[in-house]
Amino acid sequence: MPEGSGAVRSIAVTTTAYLAPDGFEHELRDELAIAGVAVRARHDRLVITDAPPIAAAWAENIWYDAEQIAIESIGHAAKELRSRARNWALYAPEHAGRARLIAERLPYVSAKPIELDAEAPGAPLGSWTLLAPDLVLAAPHCSSAFPNGAPTMVEDRDGPPSRAYLKVWEALVRLRRRPAPGEVCLDLGASPGGWTWFLAQTGAQVIAVDKAPLAPNVGRLRNVEWRAGSAFGLDPVDFPEVDWLFSDIICYPGRLLTLVERWRAAGHVRNFVCTIKFQGETDHDIAREFAALPGASVFHLHHNKHELTFALLG
Repeated sequence: MPEGSGAVRSIAVTTTAYLAPDGFEHELRDELAIAGVAVRARHDRLVITDAPPIAAAWAENIWYDAEQIAIESIGHAAKELRSRARNWALYAPEHAGRARLIAERLPYVSAKPIELDAEAPGAPLGSWTLLAPDLVLAAPHCSSAFPNGAPTMVEDRDGPPSRAYLKVWEALVRLRRRPAPGEVCLDLGASPGGWTWFLAQTGAQVIAVDKAPLAPNVGRLRNVEWRAGSAFGLDPVDFPEVDWLFSDIICYPGRLLTLVERWRAAGHVRNFVCTIKFQGETDHDIAREFAALPGASVFHLHHNKHELTFALLG
């Protein structure tokens, strides 16, 4: 049969697929089960369902309106994908050799590393995989602008005192928002200063709060002020104008939620970006409480570990 003759038709199955972060497949499956979403199949980290998409916090990427496509050859697979979208990212836990041959026939997508002041790519990026040698699963539209939800950052090896700054950087890239020069940022639990260092690069005025001091090079930055003390002992009344509140504090999620609620009630903060760190078992209930706050989103960053990121932008 001639290649790409069209005799083999696409299978009319529309699905939603969720790509779990590496090592957190159980968290994603539990989250879907709690939401009543039945899993039809698993393809390594990719969880496939026949239900409408939900805002799954433990998905590093969500494949919308995914389609199963029966293929008869490598060329036929590439033709089918090109007919649906231009930009594709491959996820290949199986049949990797055949998948790479298909990918070589698709337009090249330049996934450039993200510079410190760069924004997320704006072009849609689809995702595809080989479920079997003759069966593609493809979604032209996905939740992440990055291949398999994993951005590559151009790391600064000298300025920040730890790699923790990658989390707040990735969060702001994903949110397509960042502090503007002159805005006031409150960084709670700041020491040794990774997040403070990054926020200072935006030109914002950063108030860093921690019992421990900042790394010397961070503390010397002209737009950084360190205040010794506990984040939980602060009174919002003393901070009448805060544009951003950031927190990477190690604490129980319930305590962080109480802190966020207190600052929200005071009405002095327009934007929140906080890390929800789990102690022991994942607390899906508290994650849903964060997500239920009006205007909030909760998601897992590529640079998160056993934690989620909470964002609420004004």
